[in-house]
Amino acid sequence: MDSSSSHMASLPENATEEPSQQQTQPDSAFASVPHRPPTKSSSEKYAPLDWSQYFDKEEDVAIPESNDVFHVYTAGTEGPVVFCLHGGGYSGLSFAVSASKIKEKARVVAMDLRGHGKSSTENDIDLSVETMCNDVFVVIKELYGNSPPAMILVGHSMGGSIAVHVAARRSLSTLAGLVVVDVVEGTAMASLMHMQKILSNRMQHFSSIEKAIEWSVRAGSLRNIDSARVSIPPTLKYDESKKCYLYRTELEKTEQYWKGWYEGLSDKFLSSPVPKLLLLAGTDRLDRSLTIGQMQGKFQMVVVRHTGHAIQEDVPDEFATLIVNFISRNRIGPNGVEVFLMECFYFYYDYFSWENLNLVKSRGFWSQGAGVLIRIKYVFGYQ
Repeated sequence: MDSSSSHMASLPENATEEPSQQQTQPDSAFASVPHRPPTKSSSEKYAPLDWSQYFDKEEDVAIPESNDVFHVYTAGTEGPVVFCLHGGGYSGLSFAVSASKIKEKARVVAMDLRGHGKSSTENDIDLSVETMCNDVFVVIKELYGNSPPAMILVGHSMGGSIAVHVAARRSLSTLAGLVVVDVVEGTAMASLMHMQKILSNRMQHFSSIEKAIEWSVRAGSLRNIDSARVSIPPTLKYDESKKCYLYRTELEKTEQYWKGWYEGLSDKFLSSPVPKLLLLAGTDRLDRSLTIGQMQGKFQMVVVRHTGHAIQEDVPDEFATLIVNFISRNRIGPNGVEVFLMECFYFYYDYFSWENLNLVKSRGFWSQGAGVLIRIKYVFGYQ
């Protein structure tokens, strides 16, 4: 085994999180302090969790006239569909823990993209944005035919790019919302030159699935142990020749497609005619297009504190709440945006000073849905 074996040596099989406390002497001043309960061993603490604890069903979606089969996890029975697209190197189970919360208010579908998880295609290396967009469309068609329910596309990192490109095609007639998780064009494009080094510097081999889960948490790529326990296993494959686990997705071989994921992403995001939410893990610097778009109220942005890149995994409860609130705020039901015929108040820009206009916008008078600017009753002082 290559030099990566030295990494495995740093994570002994029976390591515990903390050393056991030595027995105190009867005459010790601390003899009355109770012993702490024994800590779990690494194999117990980082043991894999099954998908069925979070999703209701899993299925393989076979694509006609091809050998492509996409693995899909589903949860929930009512409401619009929250269609989740994971990041590069992740899997649909990246949304597992948050899906268990979202399904109380909406349906959740999370697919393993091409070359990821349990999906199998004729060309797992073709991660071009065009190919992956087509994959999303054919999976939706196989699941729902020609009459899909209202959908909110939710994409993390690379999956966020795919979600934006799918929305930009305007071919999904029931698209009712777009949520992009921790990806901004400018930052993503600038980081591409460092990506091969980042990929090569991560641990490459694992003696067990538990070791891979432990490494992902200790290295900081994931901060929620339960989420790591369910999401990491499908990102691995066992190599019989090396007698160890390797990464399922060979991202280093897909470099030719990386630029296409993010180039022009901001303008495509802003041009999508549906309610939009951008979730960031930190005070990421917005590019000019996004900065202007935010000032014009073209999308909602939330900076989620105390989390890493995988917001949906690190803080699944908060992520689920943000998604549910986004659906509620934009009145997205199973059949699309629900517009209630109430007393409507029509306000026009020339009626207000900039101060009053910003107040009106912040109070929620304007809600963009299905490409139409809808004026909703939302009077000063009450809702």
